[in-house]
Amino acid sequence: MTLQLPNNRPVIGLSPMDDITDLPFRELCKHFGADLLITEFIASEALNRDAEKSLRKMRFTPSQHPIGIQIFGADETELLQCLETVEQAQPDFIDINWGCPVRKVAGRGAGSGILQDIPKMIRLTDAIVRRAKLPVTVKTRLGYSADSMPIVEVAEQLQDVGIAALSIHGRTKTQMYSGTADWTLIGQVKANPRMHIPIFGNGDITTPQQALDHYRRYGVDGILIGRAAIGNPWIFEQCQRVFNGDSEREITIEERVSVCRRHLHDAINFKGEHTSIFEMRKHYGNYFKGLRNFKPYRLRLVSETTAEGVDNVLDQIASSYQP
Repeated sequence: MTLQLPNNRPVIGLSPMDDITDLPFRELCKHFGADLLITEFIASEALNRDAEKSLRKMRFTPSQHPIGIQIFGADETELLQCLETVEQAQPDFIDINWGCPVRKVAGRGAGSGILQDIPKMIRLTDAIVRRAKLPVTVKTRLGYSADSMPIVEVAEQLQDVGIAALSIHGRTKTQMYSGTADWTLIGQVKANPRMHIPIFGNGDITTPQQALDHYRRYGVDGILIGRAAIGNPWIFEQCQRVFNGDSEREITIEERVSVCRRHLHDAINFKGEHTSIFEMRKHYGNYFKGLRNFKPYRLRLVSETTAEGVDNVLDQIASSYQP
């Protein structure tokens, strides 16, 4: 099965991040030009238990297509069992997370932990592809460590068992998020004449110009943006502008405040005030990045415990930074 993507141009997509890329934030990213969305990762075991939080992570709006639901796990029975639940949500594809490096995931042999057992990785992927009624994609890393980065060969094996696209983060499991993402091997995967599925690169893309430069240098079919999108849904619009030969537009303080406020209240409507107030704290720094003498406001934003309190601070930011 194939993955339907925009024609004649590279894909600019949102990389999945736990407790970041939820439904309200994805809606903003889509509004500002993200071509491809993927949910937060969801444990297969939790889906099989009908865990409320995991089922909520699967939700998306019609406007968010094309979208994939990302699953993770290390047990074949659990992974195959959860497919029916995932497919009932009617995403465009199912994405397997073979890349998360955090201990609670990788330590159980899931995520990038499976890069220590490539035969199992291929076997589980094959089983999912055979059972799934939707296209299956994979997101992974270069390898487990600097001594083992077999991604060029692994990409061929994943393609051979039928995945529809492959996303590669340019780090190993042991690197976590430290150091610099190495796109060299991502480029080698794409340049491999045996590869015919779309290859997406991921890692350390912080500006639209970087996205364009990496696309031109490594020839990938698309780029997934992760941390640089936090509190900055405009990065997708800006990337689209740069890729089209236009200049980036200035984001006014009024728009920053308005979009941040919308994000907050959409999140509250989706998962409640307490959780949303806490999770939004990860976004404030980037929503207002570059504003002079902003630190006192940022400290207040991350200290507020009610929506009313955050709204009051946002009102003050809007009035304080008027031209």
